[in-house]
Amino acid sequence: MLLGSVLVLLLFGGAGAASAHAALRATDPEDGTVLKSAPRDITLTFTESVGLLDDSFRVLDPDGKRLKTGDAGHGAGGSETARVSLPAKLAQGTYTVAWRVVSADSHPVSGAFTFSVGKPSPAIVVADTGPTENPATESLFNMGRYLAYLAAALLIGTAVFVAACRPPDPSRLRRLLWAGWGTLLGSTVFLLVLRAPYESGAGPASAFSLRAFERTLTTRPGEALLVRLALLLVAYFFVVRLLRLGEERLPRVWQAAGGALAVGLALTWAAAEHASAGIQVPVAMTSAVLHVLAMSVWLGGLAALLTTLYRASAQLPAVVLARFSRLAFASVTVLVGTGVYQSWRGLGSWGAVTGTTYGHLLVLKLLAVTLLLAAARLSRQWTGRLVRVAAEGESEVVVREKVPAAVAAEGESQAAVRGKVPAAVAAEGESQAVVREKVPERVGGPPSAPEPAPATPGPTAAPAYRHGLRRSVLAEVAVGVVVLVLSTVLSGTLPGRAQAEAAEAGPATGGLPAASVTDVPFAVGGATGKVQITLDPGRTGDNSVQAIVYAADGGLATVPELRLSFTLPAKEIGPIDAGLKNRGGYWGTNDLTLPLAGDWRMKATIRVSDVDQISVTKTVRIVG
Repeated sequence: MLLGSVLVLLLFGGAGAASAHAALRATDPEDGTVLKSAPRDITLTFTESVGLLDDSFRVLDPDGKRLKTGDAGHGAGGSETARVSLPAKLAQGTYTVAWRVVSADSHPVSGAFTFSVGKPSPAIVVADTGPTENPATESLFNMGRYLAYLAAALLIGTAVFVAACRPPDPSRLRRLLWAGWGTLLGSTVFLLVLRAPYESGAGPASAFSLRAFERTLTTRPGEALLVRLALLLVAYFFVVRLLRLGEERLPRVWQAAGGALAVGLALTWAAAEHASAGIQVPVAMTSAVLHVLAMSVWLGGLAALLTTLYRASAQLPAVVLARFSRLAFASVTVLVGTGVYQSWRGLGSWGAVTGTTYGHLLVLKLLAVTLLLAAARLSRQWTGRLVRVAAEGESEVVVREKVPAAVAAEGESQAAVRGKVPAAVAAEGESQAVVREKVPERVGGPPSAPEPAPATPGPTAAPAYRHGLRRSVLAEVAVGVVVLVLSTVLSGTLPGRAQAEAAEAGPATGGLPAASVTDVPFAVGGATGKVQITLDPGRTGDNSVQAIVYAADGGLATVPELRLSFTLPAKEIGPIDAGLKNRGGYWGTNDLTLPLAGDWRMKATIRVSDVDQISVTKTVRIVG
């Protein structure tokens, strides 16, 4: 039930946000340049290290035929470059270079550009430049990534809850533990099989290619997935041992083994994602591991606590709640510290907060984390009240056990003084109600009425406190799912630092002929209108884009998200994401490069609410 609900949220919350971290910084030759003599090779430079494919480069001659090139490799700049050698003699005209590499964070990156030898070609012949992104493969792969994050949180968090908080009946968490372990194992195998078609942009059916699978096993993401599988096989025995645990403490040897397994699992994410490339790699890797572990301990622990609160046949001891409260506080402290560092590393400047998609997502995550902290504070308050009630209950039990003994020790003397209590009754010990009334008389004075109940909450308030705790923990879990969604989407979005570096290296815009203007009508979720998209100059090379949203009455309208991509089906180039940014009143960018002339399919995706969006495709003519 919990897995199904979270999966729906993940699928809808993370759709369409799988931009890669590596960005193209420079090309040699530069895009659109005219060279006097043919270059010996082509070199691409990226903002972080990239992996190469068997088909990373496709170079087309002026007639649209594919050139025979050497094998792709890294250039003198190391793993942040990709290079391919060209034939010794190149004919005069314009050449098209379509490229595809794998970013250090495991996402594929693709694009295209042109250069000319001698002089540009008067016309370009349409030819095949390789596969485009396959929507089915991309959606399936993203679903596997989301499930893996969720399962890791359930497995690690529940295991830590059982070992550190020691609930009286850990067997009630059996299903949650096995669900986390089994889902993480299944999603890891799924990602490993689908890795090759995801990198190459092919359909899911190509996952059954033995050669492609063998290549996956030699890449860093593939190796990380293999290590994760091995660790999960070892973790099976740890889960079995954990479920046999009662209220006693887990032996230190098993604690060390469990900690090592958790760190190892977290490393399989850090080693295959953005932390393994860029600036301050050792610090970033450590921060990423701590972030994943803290997230898992907190959110997975919350799921375990919520399950225990609802399924326990008896009341959960307050000491268990107190232990988890301290554990959650430590996890939040680690999350805040590592989150601040990762945000600084990804943004690079304050301007990236409002000027990049990464910054916008980061702000949304910050708001969600704030709500999560508010819910956590409320849970700590309920936990504190339950602990106090439990302490008062224990004190009262001690008093009830000792007072009759004191009365019995006085024996018949007490009865003689007051003439009210028979010696036989004193010897046997009075009932609790009688003793409470008689004890004050031992110090003299007439019998008094029973004292009023203390002002502090008594044991009768415990059920109400437990009900409040269940609601606050449920709220924590719900908001925690949103935070997990945003974290997963954020891990696949181009950081502001990389985007700024790529923009600084972008070539200058050429002349400004007449612009291309296209109207894209839309109707979704009760909202109707149109988007007026202007491409300036509407030619090959660099273009600026301005997109203005109009309501049905002709007035300006605002939408929470507008995406634009371009594909040249005849040459299978694209999709090229325009990377529109909200400029306050319109959406725009100055960094769109369309390498070839022809009829491009322009796909506009307009989102008008959290669940309502529509995609409309128009054909635009790009001239040379």
